[in-house]
Amino acid sequence: MEQVEKREIVLRHLAQPTDVNFGGKVHGGMVMKWIDQAGYACAVSWSSAYAVTVYVGGIRFISPILIGNLVEVRAKLIYTGRTSMHIAVDVLASDPREGTIRKATHCIIVFVAVGEDGKPVAVPAWEPETEEDQSLSRYAQRLMELRSVIEEEMNRYF
Repeated sequence: MEQVEKREIVLRHLAQPTDVNFGGKVHGGMVMKWIDQAGYACAVSWSSAYAVTVYVGGIRFISPILIGNLVEVRAKLIYTGRTSMHIAVDVLASDPREGTIRKATHCIIVFVAVGEDGKPVAVPAWEPETEEDQSLSRYAQRLMELRSVIEEEMNRYF
């Protein structure tokens, strides 16, 4: 039996008429659902445990996804904490007739692995090996620092 790559996953499907908003483009909520599904599959594969979404940040809608586009959602683990997993997600879209691929959305999503009692459980540590992996790990760490600053500011008002 072939071993599955645990660090990344790719989900693919066609954008359907039921996925669009009143403007005729794929609804942002649908894209966020796909992001969460791919992130969840990646987190569970890495941790071998149930995982819950604790943060989604920096969702950037770069270009619209149209009906009939082939959509590819790429989720890749880029940092692990004791119980958390930071996953970078890119959503790509292409017209199957043309074959050109464009980035539609990017974000970072954080999951925490939980046990059957609902409490966080440790996840296997991930160590970046390549220069690209080290860069992605630093990216995740910088975003954690920025989230702390944003959280402090938000707590002042809420």
